[in-house]
Amino acid sequence: MVKLFPNNLLIRAYKSFIQQGSLEKLVAMVREKRRSERLKSSGDTSEVIKEEDGSSKASSASATLSSKEADSVPSDTTSQKDSLREADSVVSDNAPVCYEEPVLTQLIVERYEGEKLHGLFEGEGTAYFQEGNVYSGMFSEGLMHGRGIYTWYDGIKYEGDFVMNMPRGHGTYTWPDGSKYEGDVKDGIRHGFGLYKCGTQPVSYVGQWFLSLRHGKGTIYFNEEGTSWYEGDWVNNIRSGWGVRCYASGNIYEGQWENNVRHGEGRMRWLTTNEEYTGQWVNGVQNGYGTHTWFLKRILGSQYPLRNEYTGYFVNGARHGNGKFVYSSGAMYEGEWNNNKKHGMGKVTFKNGHTFEGQFVNDYIAAFPDVKLGLTSSPKPTDLPTQSPCGIRNIIGTGSILGTDIELDLSSILEKYPKNKRQAEVKMVEYAVLRHVSELRRIYCFYSSLGCENSVDNTFILTYIQLWRFLKDCKFHHSNLTLFDMDRLMNVNQNPESKLHLPQETLLLRTFVSNIINLAFHICHQEQQNKLLSLGECFSKIMAENIVPNACTVKGSFFSDPEKTGLVAVFAEKCWEIYQFLCNKNSSVHKNTMKMRLFVWFLKEFNLINKDLNTTKVVDILADDNPAVRGNGDDINLELEMTFLEFFEALLDCALVFVNDTMLKELSDTTTIYRMPADFPNEYAFDNTSETLKPSSAFRRQGQLYVSSRITEAEFRSRRTPSVKAERQSTSSPKNESDKIEPITPEQKQFNKYITQTHIFFIKFIFPAYDREILLQEEIPKTRAWRAAAVRVLKMQREEKERRLSVLEHHI
Repeated sequence: MVKLFPNNLLIRAYKSFIQQGSLEKLVAMVREKRRSERLKSSGDTSEVIKEEDGSSKASSASATLSSKEADSVPSDTTSQKDSLREADSVVSDNAPVCYEEPVLTQLIVERYEGEKLHGLFEGEGTAYFQEGNVYSGMFSEGLMHGRGIYTWYDGIKYEGDFVMNMPRGHGTYTWPDGSKYEGDVKDGIRHGFGLYKCGTQPVSYVGQWFLSLRHGKGTIYFNEEGTSWYEGDWVNNIRSGWGVRCYASGNIYEGQWENNVRHGEGRMRWLTTNEEYTGQWVNGVQNGYGTHTWFLKRILGSQYPLRNEYTGYFVNGARHGNGKFVYSSGAMYEGEWNNNKKHGMGKVTFKNGHTFEGQFVNDYIAAFPDVKLGLTSSPKPTDLPTQSPCGIRNIIGTGSILGTDIELDLSSILEKYPKNKRQAEVKMVEYAVLRHVSELRRIYCFYSSLGCENSVDNTFILTYIQLWRFLKDCKFHHSNLTLFDMDRLMNVNQNPESKLHLPQETLLLRTFVSNIINLAFHICHQEQQNKLLSLGECFSKIMAENIVPNACTVKGSFFSDPEKTGLVAVFAEKCWEIYQFLCNKNSSVHKNTMKMRLFVWFLKEFNLINKDLNTTKVVDILADDNPAVRGNGDDINLELEMTFLEFFEALLDCALVFVNDTMLKELSDTTTIYRMPADFPNEYAFDNTSETLKPSSAFRRQGQLYVSSRITEAEFRSRRTPSVKAERQSTSSPKNESDKIEPITPEQKQFNKYITQTHIFFIKFIFPAYDREILLQEEIPKTRAWRAAAVRVLKMQREEKERRLSVLEHHI
């Protein structure tokens, strides 16, 4: 049998042959060949030569890049040529075969230069086709097979792998205009991983392809510098799914896409105007719930501790509906909006802490349409009406010598003094604060930035978990007051118990100073018998004995080492969930409080007690942090309440005792010891791709604890188009000898050991035990319901049995 050379890449040449009127010639040649075969078979029979024509099936497939490309991606639809499928051939080896060149091959291949075997192209050679196409490379049994170069008459070239006449494997397409594709090829089209560069525009794409379309994960660059690009999900040449878009201006969007536009949840950062929006998008515009923030670069210690920020609903990019606007001065508006204006019912909190609630119309108070409501500063009393049924003069206040940004709120403790002395007390304490105001600002800035990421605008605001650290550093808890007691004293008549003791709640500078005065009064006012110390004296005493000597000397196991803080903070949010679970375990009323006795029970219940971390050691850990645990003599007081800061720091201390060297050695086969964990399990770490849209805990908020591992702006800008080989080999290339880890110092070894111990303690013990407890709590009601149903079924069966017995006895 003669095996033909069925090359589908030559279909165009074959069609040209037919169109030139040579069909009759082809038919005549085939008939002449069949006639000669019959003559041979009827002649000499001593040698049998059997030949069987092969059949070829040709089909074409288009390998194109769609012209529908966002950001003016050029189309190369006309660039690809028809690709051909593998043809079927039938070979019979029942008898000796004498090969000769097939007739179809003679009609399409005008000339061949190279090696042959049994009349078929074999080895390395060059085939010239009728229309001017040329193939140079490897042949096998008459087929293009192996490495080769196929050049079309119009200049398009493919260089790469061929399998049974099909471009398949790895190859490179080049076009006359300079465009180039390098990567995976299947049946002549782009399929798999590859890099495409446009020759007419500075556009390139590297990533996944599916049937010649960008599909899957990929990155497209829109300029030569690599400053304008998109990286993320593609569906049929369209940006759809999750992706990051960096514009040439430096603005960055990270979030969901649909039909090439921002759609869904995402974050946009306008670096040119120092703005950021995180929330919902519809067809490229802010629509739905979100947060818009305006950043203003300022020096450290600025009198404005906040940034302008709106959180609420948007319609077509405008503030519309219910929302809250917090101004950098500390003022706030919360209520209804209409097309970026305050309109409807709303509540204003001025920077001095006073409030006004009422109707607003087009950014003005409806009752006072002539009063300009500038919330970056409080209106002057002289600008207000002389008569005010709402008492707006009293709301805004007349100010103090400290300025409106730290106007004090001392109403709860002034009641302890006679009415005729209250004004004098306020003036005395204001002068005392004025003498220390610079120190207080410095302390506020220090603790508000404690354990936080770098802020793009040097703006930090103090949270309660940082306030607790300040109070413990300054030894306020040595005055027979727990942090819970202090929280209650600082929030008299302000917040219900259920809203107290939240670590993510924030305090402005004015509240911070007012709280210090409140605590100073309760600690010092009765130190002299039969004499009530003035507020100024109490405040000065606390400043001199507690704050000035101890402030900014950070203690405790959470905030004391900034490097460790950034690594153990990833456990904070899950531990807050556990803390709330324990607080509510034995209480029907929602509270954010637990006692030390419950902490010890928690460790026992979760099997976190061993020979090293026994009950005595746990009590020692609690006593080191709070001297009230061990009172006079051998008494131990475990009825003291614990804030979340104390709970979390106690766990960190327990981790270093529970995970001892023996346990580290036992886990050395499965856990990397003395090496900082490269990653944490996703279920116990924070979301690094998108922020939560609803108001969330401080552990996720920017400017708070280290939890973000997003790509920085510098990393965004430094990206360049990688080569295909670099992309493919990045995960498989062996490391060189020079890449080996250098010996680490004893300090670094000890640091890595600390991180490993905490990692094992939380990931392998606490969090799994908590998850089992939650699962058990969920299964208990189901088990009870199943048992109740089983009892009912047994009761029904028993009653039915008794009924049948009574019927049977009746018949007998």
